[in-house]
Amino acid sequence: MLLYQILADAVLLLHLAFIIYVVSGGFLALKWPKTLYAHVPTVLWGVYIEFSGKVCPLTPLENWLRRKAGEGVYQGDFVQHYLLPLIYPPGLTQQHQLVLGTIVIAINTIAYTWLIIKYRK
Repeated sequence: MLLYQILADAVLLLHLAFIIYVVSGGFLALKWPKTLYAHVPTVLWGVYIEFSGKVCPLTPLENWLRRKAGEGVYQGDFVQHYLLPLIYPPGLTQQHQLVLGTIVIAINTIAYTWLIIKYRK
């Protein structure tokens, strides 16, 4: 049981790290341009998940591990369960997801524009 709990927490941390990378990873390319090869697909995936309203596969994996550990599981997705309560009042809607996806695009557009300007000089 403890092993499943540890694995569920590891998936949770991986999921959080992935989201942080999706949102801010474009700025890593200012220092390490080759990180774009990994970042662009993660941004596309993150935006797809937010715009489509689908659930990232890490969420059911975490829930499965929590169930195996004898813990309760949650409904919805990672953003709705862990992040949205920090940003929005309860009740994730498709409109909220569109806003989150748009924010991801905007932040990364800024990062990539900055990168293009840096390497054009």
